[in-house]
Amino acid sequence: MSNNWKKNFSATAHKTRPSPIRELLKVVGQPGMISFAGGMPAPEVFPIDQFAEGAELLKTNGTSLLQYGTTEGHVPLREFLAKWTAPRLGRQVELDEILLTSGSQQALDLFAWAMIDPGDMVVTEDPSYMAALTTFGNHGAEFASVRVDGEGMVISDLPPLIENLQKQGRKIKCVYTIVNFQNPAGATMSVERRKELAAIAERYGVTVFEDDPYGYVRFDGEHLPSIFSFDKAGNTLYAGSFSKILSPGVRVGWVSGAKEIVRQMVVFKQSLDLCSSPITQALTYEYCRKGYLDSHLPSIIANYRVKRDAMEKSFQKHLSPLGITWVKPEGGFFYWLNTGAIDSSELARRALEKKVAILPGAPFCINPEAGIHAARINYTYSKPDLIEEGVSRLAQAIEEMKISA
Repeated sequence: MSNNWKKNFSATAHKTRPSPIRELLKVVGQPGMISFAGGMPAPEVFPIDQFAEGAELLKTNGTSLLQYGTTEGHVPLREFLAKWTAPRLGRQVELDEILLTSGSQQALDLFAWAMIDPGDMVVTEDPSYMAALTTFGNHGAEFASVRVDGEGMVISDLPPLIENLQKQGRKIKCVYTIVNFQNPAGATMSVERRKELAAIAERYGVTVFEDDPYGYVRFDGEHLPSIFSFDKAGNTLYAGSFSKILSPGVRVGWVSGAKEIVRQMVVFKQSLDLCSSPITQALTYEYCRKGYLDSHLPSIIANYRVKRDAMEKSFQKHLSPLGITWVKPEGGFFYWLNTGAIDSSELARRALEKKVAILPGAPFCINPEAGIHAARINYTYSKPDLIEEGVSRLAQAIEEMKISA
């Protein structure tokens, strides 16, 4: 076997490690395994029949859909999204302020290509979305973190952090935040903090990447205005995705923001994949045009609310007596458990032996030690009876660890 490949890998390749989530997915398909580890939607909520109706477009418009598309994305879908997101964004964005991407993950990568040089600083919540940290890190970003509480990123910590970094001569390229039902912490940033972050961005000359893949999956309370809506200076890039409100398989996401950053991301997308799939964009638009996005979303929310409530009940029954604490999410996909004195990496290993998969907190944290006593638990994928059984098994693992401590 030739060694030429490995010895010629790039410096970035040598530093990159496989995602623990993707690696864990290799074992969650084993018989009897209950997975709380991934962030996958429930397959029973996929609108298969409604989405399949759009396939007729291949017969009526196939010569166009099977050709290369524009890099910016399918115009009718961009027009739809500009109108659909207007209440959240505070206005209807122009067409040259919106770009369709191959999932919101590509939006992170395009943003990094456009904005980040090696050694630049990205300020994130701690904990934060693992794949965003990996993407920014692959581009040479270094990180500074702000803690998260029940109201999201603790914005009062930002000014002294920014001032200290600027005194050191560091370039702060953006503040990255997941504002609604944060992954992994499940917290939602309060309206006041959103206003404060928009003001801080303008005051200190930094940009904000507002990642919102879960925002429309709300079970309790009212939808909150975006940071973008409070940002009159145009420092915020808003990212959304169809992965949680339609299907991850369509691989359609979008960003809305100032023309300058959107145009630069378009230029990089031209060299990365030319365009996202014209077929899936057109089928997604047809689904939206027929009203299915709005009519089916309540079914998705109802399904996940039942599962969130089932997990809450199981936590109260099995984990609360063991001293495990958590904050009940108002929407989204995840709980963030405080495991007390329990090492969550060891807990994940013990739980896997009992055929229940969870994710330890350390990989989500800028400072891995901050996640030693935390774990992310997904509730959307498993059905309520399996949630009860899985939490029961998890409690058994915790009890065994307490006895052996």
